[in-house]
Order: sequence, then structure tokens, then C-alpha cells
Amino acid sequence: AAPAAAQFRETGAAQRRGAPPPPQLTGIDALRADFRLQTGSDTVYFGGSSATLTPQAKLTLQRQAAWLRRNPAVVVNVEGHADAAETRDRALAVAARRAEEVRDYLILFGVPPAQVTATSWGKERVAVIGLSDAALAANRRVQTILVR
Repeated sequence: AAPAAAQFRETGAAQRRGAPPPPQLTGIDALRADFRLQTGSDTVYFGGSSATLTPQAKLTLQRQAAWLRRNPAVVVNVEGHADAAETRDRALAVAARRAEEVRDYLILFGVPPAQVTATSWGKERVAVIGLSDAALAANRRVQTILVR
């Protein structure tokens, strides 16, 4: 309750100073914000060229599955990514395996198959540019995107 009260006080102070109120999220934007808030993350990460889910990824996906079961009208696309160290073809293949692994795990935890699709982006849509260990690790991921 304390953080909400502080936010309310700050919003009130900003309005008294003549600042516009903060934008209210609606529709898919509100759902995306709630999804990230309730699940902790819309992204899970993988090691090396692996498509094996880590224990942390499994916990995140279990929270995502619970949220999706509570919101059956929401359709998601799980987008697989790979790092820049892979060849194009290998990156597409490993990203596809990652996306399918995530899709299968969500279905295992009760998400209807029609509610989740999988896409491989390979190394085409990097989160972090570069070849440092941190950049490579940040790009070995699957992101759950709320479509509708």
C-alpha cells in the first residue's frame, strides 16, 4: 500500500504543478503491462546454443501460463532469438527450437495450443548489439508477445 500511496501523492503533486496526468494504459497496452507485472518478465534466456529451459525460465513460464489461463482471449506469439555468433541458418534453427520449447512448456502448463504460436527470428532482431559475452547472452532468448 505504501508504494501506491506514494505514487498517488506524486501524481497529485504533479497535477497541482499543472503537469498533465500520467497516461492511462488501455486495450492491449494495459494487458501487456499487466502481463509483465504479474509474470515478472516476458522474456526467458538460454545458454550457448541450447534450447534447454533453465530453472528460472521454467518459473517464469509457469507464471506466464497461469496468466494466460486467466486471460483466455489473449493470443501470444513466442519469438525465438539467437546470438550474433551463430551463422544465419544455425541461428534460425536454434531460435526455432527455443520458441517451440517455450510453446510446448506453456501448453504443458495448461495454455490451449490455439492461444500460442511460435516464430523464429534467428539473429535478425537483437536486443543488444555486439559480441561481448553480455550482448550474446542477452540475445539468446524467447520473448512472449501479446498479439491480441
